[in-house]
Amino acid sequence: MLIKLVRHYLRPYAPLVLAVVALQLVSTIAALYLPSLNAQIIDEGVARGDTGYIWDTGMVMLGVSLIQVAAAIAAVYFGSKAAMALGRDVRKSVFHRVSGFSAQEVSSFGAPSLITRGTNDVQQVQMLVLMGLNFMVAAPIMCIGGIFMALREDLELSWLVWVSVPALFVVVGFLVWRLMPLFRTMQVKIDNINGVLREQITGIRVVRAFVREPYEAKRFGKANRELTDVSLAVGSLFVLMFPAIGMILHLATAAVLWFGGLRVDAGEMEVGALTAFLQYLLQILVAVMMGTFMAMMIPRASVCAERIGEVLDTEPAIHESDQPLQPASKAGVVEFRNVTFAYPGAEAPVLNNISFTARPGQTTAIVGSTGAGKSTLISMLPRLFDVGGGQVLLDGIPVTDMARRDITERVALVPQRPYLFSGTIAHNLRFGNPNAHDDDLWDALTVAQAADFVQAKEHGLEARVSQGGTNVSGGQRQRLCIARALVAKPKVYLFDDSFSALDVTTDSRLRAALKPKTNDATVIIVAQRVTTITEADQILVMEHGEIVARGTHEELLEISPTYQEIVESQTTAEEVA
Repeated sequence: MLIKLVRHYLRPYAPLVLAVVALQLVSTIAALYLPSLNAQIIDEGVARGDTGYIWDTGMVMLGVSLIQVAAAIAAVYFGSKAAMALGRDVRKSVFHRVSGFSAQEVSSFGAPSLITRGTNDVQQVQMLVLMGLNFMVAAPIMCIGGIFMALREDLELSWLVWVSVPALFVVVGFLVWRLMPLFRTMQVKIDNINGVLREQITGIRVVRAFVREPYEAKRFGKANRELTDVSLAVGSLFVLMFPAIGMILHLATAAVLWFGGLRVDAGEMEVGALTAFLQYLLQILVAVMMGTFMAMMIPRASVCAERIGEVLDTEPAIHESDQPLQPASKAGVVEFRNVTFAYPGAEAPVLNNISFTARPGQTTAIVGSTGAGKSTLISMLPRLFDVGGGQVLLDGIPVTDMARRDITERVALVPQRPYLFSGTIAHNLRFGNPNAHDDDLWDALTVAQAADFVQAKEHGLEARVSQGGTNVSGGQRQRLCIARALVAKPKVYLFDDSFSALDVTTDSRLRAALKPKTNDATVIIVAQRVTTITEADQILVMEHGEIVARGTHEELLEISPTYQEIVESQTTAEEVA
């Protein structure tokens, strides 16, 4: 998966990669040529006392060194550009793939894991590519070229190369074999600690309300300790790696000096040749060591690439139609025909044979006990989920055959859990209609009973909103979300228990102001509070995923025991009537 991912995303930057390869080749050849020149200065210039030869050869060495440095700097520059571009493109692909996921895929992966895969995992692959372009091109050339040049200097000492290089490979292979499962576990632990931290930050009010700080501290401590244990296991292998490599390097150096010194003393080898052989051996071992560093990164990057690939290879359960149909009108007629839906792995369907029609100018209310399937039902219309059986039609066209843009132009959803994005109030209100004027925003705020507290803010519409809207109260956040839907001016309004966070007085005023604005629109309300829906044109009573009764408030009080129980649980039927 790692090779496939890198090959796919580096393909557009092939010229940069070729430039890096060419520059690394020049730099490595120059580096391999320098010890030979140094040997010539020692054996030819110093031994004979030829100052002119020393100066001439020294200037050549200086020129070769400058070429090596320039080529190395340029290679790092182009390699960095290619690696950073790859990271940017992979992050972009992951982001767009996740943006297209339905709630089903997001739940399957989990938000913390998706965040880790789009950030930390991509960074690991990016760093591997960066190190690979900077070292993995030079390391094989340095190793092979160093062996050739070392044998060219003295064939009798070649056995030192054949002993030290395999020894390094054995050490590296053992470490890679041990590190692979640890790196896989480490990424899972990072997911866990991100999940715990995200939950604690998001639910900080609940934690404090129930004085659960000690428990949450223990939970975070456990996740942190598990990650630390895995990191220490990885670190212990790294601790073994450096002394082992250092020992091999020093033993090889000592062996070259010992056995080479004996050959120099016997007149079988020049001092310059011994110096060059030692430098070539060190170059070989350094090349192997660079390969070692790369080998240490490959296991973790491979795991990360697999995790990224899982996201990129996951097809969203909800697909756009290849040839989307567009309704002839924008009336906003909603029809559910024998709709059935079950969550993946569920033993029983959440919705079973649901049929009803909601028309423009009418308000359809949906009530029922917790878990009856109310929120799931209205999620079918904007295609947060797709039906398992039956059809959901908008203006006579199944929503599965429509483009998502056409659906969102007609439908606005105010979710059960209101959410605001970081930015300004105006930015949030224009989410469904970027071209809305300030007058439209204030009109929507007035209807949503939010104009007063927005005007009270120092910057009005430009007042800052924190992520999730945590710097406003729950009721204010709910009203801003209702205003956001009003600014979009859709033909269908979906209110998923959107009035429960409001007090009775504000709820009454809001519904009174809302009615003239939605005269020509279809309104579907999921409600817990009976007083919110007493004036609805039709009320659907749901139980165990089925519609068990339907009618007006007065009709249901007479014919539906379930509705009567709901009413009596809040107040007496006479008071509501």
